[in-house]
Amino acid sequence: MKELTRAEEEVMQVLWDIKEGFVKDILNHFPEPKPAYNTVSTIVRILQKKEFVGHKAVGRSHKYYPIISKENYRKQFFSGFLNKYFGNSPQSFASFFAKNQDVSVSELEEIKEMMQQEIERKKQKK
Repeated sequence: MKELTRAEEEVMQVLWDIKEGFVKDILNHFPEPKPAYNTVSTIVRILQKKEFVGHKAVGRSHKYYPIISKENYRKQFFSGFLNKYFGNSPQSFASFFAKNQDVSVSELEEIKEMMQQEIERKKQKK
């Protein structure tokens, strides 16, 4: 899967939220100062070429919708991120995250509990 630029990702975030829409609908979900209509239109066409977005013809307009789910993109993006910056090591990422982010003890305990539940779930699958 291809990576998205920041601008492409912003458009995808809107499309994932609204499910489908015309360029004007996408534009309406941007905060001020909004990008130009032509800019969003160009980004949507690029996203179509990258096969992230599809469209339905509605009269002379196009209604756009995401082809790639947010969850699928998140998995692919994070896998690449983990490989690129942490040598594909979840342990290195977890260590970096715990040491370098402003995470409270209670948040770390919550994460620990979630990990323990996942360990138990995976053990039961065996």
